[in-house]
Amino acid sequence: MRNPFFYVLLLILAVLDGWLLAHPNLIGRAGVFFFDYDYVETFPKALAMVAVVLTVALFVTWLVRQLGRVVGSILLIVLLAVAGYWLFDSFLLYSSGVYKLMGAGFRAGAILLPGLLVLVFGKGVSDVLQKKRARR
Repeated sequence: MRNPFFYVLLLILAVLDGWLLAHPNLIGRAGVFFFDYDYVETFPKALAMVAVVLTVALFVTWLVRQLGRVVGSILLIVLLAVAGYWLFDSFLLYSSGVYKLMGAGFRAGAILLPGLLVLVFGKGVSDVLQKKRARR
């Protein structure tokens, strides 16, 4: 961790995401109650949920990076593709249907979470590909 800028940016975006998820509009509050989304009812719960997801993603990225350059890069590219698909699917889901009534902030927060995972796994791929081979 030579440059902590990435982690500071990730922390700021995680707090922003938790705040956005915890503040839907009036129709969104009814949806959160009706669909029993307990994990985004309040800001601390939403922030904890985002923090747990990002912590698991960072741990998985670190664990996969320990497997080596080839295996690690393949697995991280697969994880990046899955997170990218989740981002695209979330964008489509929260831009249509009943979810578009939940408020722009909530929709942005719901789309930002997979975007943060794309950011984490993309950094992992970048780090693995830039890692120098160990000389024997």
